[in-house]
Amino acid sequence: MGKVLRYIALFWIVFLCAGTFYQYIDFKHQSVFLQLKQKAVATGWYLPAFYCHIFGSSIILIAGFFEFSKKVYNNRPLHKALGKLYVFGVLFFASPGAYVMTLFINRGPAVFASFFIQNTLWVIFTLSAWLLVMNGKIDEHIRMMRRSYGLAFAAVTLRFYIWLFTIFGQGVNFPNNYIIIAFLSWVPNLLLVEVINYYERKKVFKIEESKA
Repeated sequence: MGKVLRYIALFWIVFLCAGTFYQYIDFKHQSVFLQLKQKAVATGWYLPAFYCHIFGSSIILIAGFFEFSKKVYNNRPLHKALGKLYVFGVLFFASPGAYVMTLFINRGPAVFASFFIQNTLWVIFTLSAWLLVMNGKIDEHIRMMRRSYGLAFAAVTLRFYIWLFTIFGQGVNFPNNYIIIAFLSWVPNLLLVEVINYYERKKVFKIEESKA
């Protein structure tokens, strides 16, 4: 079951990233989304932030996914290289771009708060994970990286819920729907990560207790 879920997650990650590069790699700004953001684009701030965020997020989604593979984890040079790529991509490209984009959301204070909190937690968790591994606290590092990647994966779940609401609901423009989607894209991800972290700690505690 675990392998099936990982394959499904990888499929959606590749699908999202491939679509992002295919749609925006020419930098012609002709997509429907950017057409709706003409006022933001006119400021001169939005486009650099937008491209940093979407391309940075695509790369770190793929890099981060394979960081949880045992084969990659046991290959220390590869694991470290992908880890540095992930941390650098989050802190210097994807997250700063997201902060600027958040200023131009125009969907009300609740949606603004959702994305601002999510992005801030993303920075905190990613930076904390890096500091923990630098101090040799591997178990804490792994748990913190799960939290960071759970927020990175919100890029996938956000689009999934937008699609779901569009197909089975009344679209993202219906009152309060986008507020629900904004929080739904990342809060359940973090809750799932905390459940995984909890049971992992419990399992380790039982093993250590049996050895005592």
